[in-house]
Amino acid sequence: MSEPSHPRGILAFGGLAAILASTCCLGPLVLVMLGFSGAWIGNLTALEPYRPIFIATALTMLFFAYRRIFRPVACKPGDVCAIPQVKTTYRIVFWIVVALVLLALVYPYILPLFY
Repeated sequence: MSEPSHPRGILAFGGLAAILASTCCLGPLVLVMLGFSGAWIGNLTALEPYRPIFIATALTMLFFAYRRIFRPVACKPGDVCAIPQVKTTYRIVFWIVVALVLLALVYPYILPLFY
């Protein structure tokens, strides 16, 4: 069975995992910086125990997306993988998701600097 030539689903899943990994503590900080307040913001930390799972999922999906985006593939003319704009778009989205995952990895260490 051949692999699909587009990594759209893997990138979307990796981005979602990166966002979920950073919601437990970064979400309340952003809400407080925007002027929202209340005791309900403390409930947003309920996802903290799942943070390592989300980060591991995001890193795994990024690995598979990297393999599909950056490996040389022989494409037939007219295939989606043969269009340069599609390749460029996938690479840009890939690096945006990498930035989100890096943010999820480092924010616990830089977050105390803002309080």
